[in-house]
Amino acid sequence: MPHTETSPERDLLRSAGLRATDPRIETLRALETHPHADAQEVFDAVSSVLPDTSLQAIYGVLSALTDTGLVRRIEPAGSPARYELRVGDNHHHIVCSKCGAIGDVDCAVGHAPCLTPSTTSGFTLTTAEVTYWGLCPDCAAAPLT
Repeated sequence: MPHTETSPERDLLRSAGLRATDPRIETLRALETHPHADAQEVFDAVSSVLPDTSLQAIYGVLSALTDTGLVRRIEPAGSPARYELRVGDNHHHIVCSKCGAIGDVDCAVGHAPCLTPSTTSGFTLTTAEVTYWGLCPDCAAAPLT
């Protein structure tokens, strides 16, 4: 279904120098409702609206959106790449080590884990990426099997 000429997604894409195609618009919409989605989950959401879309096309869209900074790609260990619209704020993530659920952590505070490296090796620091691991509330409440 074609989109109207004006929409927040269309404006966002154009401001990033991208053409506002239906697959790009629907990918942004999918990530609005499915934060931390992998490519298959994005494809499932987009293909329900655009049935002629391919998984390969979604990979291309996600790459373009990531390259322009509209989408952030995260790669928790043992998980496929995940994508989110929350960019530019250097937030962190918490991952359930049992079911893989992912949540956002706004700010790391305190002394551990160490966010200030002992040496920068001449690098200018711009971000720190921290992944916390634990059990989500559902997995923590589940009986041991």
